[in-house]
Amino acid sequence: MASNKVGFGAILALGLLGACASSPAPKAVPAPPTSLAEVGELRPGMGFAKGYLAPEALPDSLALLPAPPAAGTSAFAADEEALANALQAPADRFQKATSDADLHWPHVLSSYEAILGTPVSGQTTPHTAMLLQRAMADAGLSTYRAKTHYNRVRPFALKNVPSCTPGDEAALRNDGSYPSGHTAIGWIIALVLTDLAPQKTNELLQRGYDFGQSRVICRVHWKSDVEAGRLIASATFARLQADPVYQAQRDLARAEVARALKP
Repeated sequence: MASNKVGFGAILALGLLGACASSPAPKAVPAPPTSLAEVGELRPGMGFAKGYLAPEALPDSLALLPAPPAAGTSAFAADEEALANALQAPADRFQKATSDADLHWPHVLSSYEAILGTPVSGQTTPHTAMLLQRAMADAGLSTYRAKTHYNRVRPFALKNVPSCTPGDEAALRNDGSYPSGHTAIGWIIALVLTDLAPQKTNELLQRGYDFGQSRVICRVHWKSDVEAGRLIASATFARLQADPVYQAQRDLARAEVARALKP
């Protein structure tokens, strides 16, 4: 990699030459990849795309978040109250929460598509699809420094109540509750889509909010886990705005969505 000194010298040289010769036209930035084969998978065979950000560029959830509420505090009392309310959720809300637990693509996006007003797929809107998949990965991964450090026990395990995904319970018992990775993923989907279709902001953010609330309904996250997940997703979204590959793909996705929604 060239040193800063060499780079600065090159800029000076171009400036001096500009007085007697036109600068060459800037090279076009290649379109970011839109296939899983090009982007790569987080874990081979799982179908989840890698994110945009290198590990060291992810927001540091351990630095950003306070410790989770301790037993006996008012904050933990609020967590317990939210869980008690969740146990009274009607059957249709529990069913919706069960659906929200499935993060596989394209299922995870299905409830947002109806609000967006157009389907999203690798065939019809490839840049939009990849933008969302890669942002999801970055948001989810950004939760893990705090999640691993605190290793908070999940509500269903602490209170011995059933979750909405009993098949996942064994794995979830060994995966920290704070902050909520599912919530971070649901919230960043909403944030990305509001950037692509700002006229749908209120509805999309409401869906993203409810997606996080589903984790409380499922008894797999505390209220404070969900709130922390939204914060980490927001930090990830802010960080992505400075990533050039994300920027390029976002601009192409905006054009795709605008064409799809054009009357």
